[in-house]
Amino acid sequence: MKILIDNGHGIETPGKRSPVWPDGSQLFEWKYTREIARRVESELQKQGIDVDRIVKEDTDVSLSERCKRANAIADKVGIKNCLLVSIHNNALDTGRASGWEIHTYLGKSQSDEFATTFWNEAKSILPVGTKMRGDHSDGDPDFDSNFAILRDTKCPAVLTENLFMDNPNDCRYLLSNEGKEAITKIHVQSILKIARK
Repeated sequence: MKILIDNGHGIETPGKRSPVWPDGSQLFEWKYTREIARRVESELQKQGIDVDRIVKEDTDVSLSERCKRANAIADKVGIKNCLLVSIHNNALDTGRASGWEIHTYLGKSQSDEFATTFWNEAKSILPVGTKMRGDHSDGDPDFDSNFAILRDTKCPAVLTENLFMDNPNDCRYLLSNEGKEAITKIHVQSILKIARK
């Protein structure tokens, strides 16, 4: 199975960052998701998994270009032999929302099955008490979302929202070594389970 990693946004994207915290720290989504994407790519390569980051630039590659890149690879290796994972951090501007969530495109597909694997891994890896934000109305925990990266890619695709960067507790954890290792592990372990089925 070919794994495609998509990291959210780019250096010039407005917003998409945490507040500056009292200790001077700040999370930039473009930078954080690229770090996690590189870690995931490296760990998967060590395990012999065929993986590629579709956005290696720091600039914000358009959604249409991201989908074009993913689809070109999926056409080459076979749509059913491909999984796209888009890595993001969440925000709600209130600083009160927290937790982890995963999205797939509308309706039932293989992506929902893959998303459940990610959900279960996140639940087991994240610290006890971390809020798991899900939509179980259709029998699985992922949110059905009309996001372009999910809608316009041909292969199965999931989008992870890894905690809230505008929540001080979530953000502190994300920026810690423990947090970075956990977010990386969620993606690596999930992909290994999916790729080795």
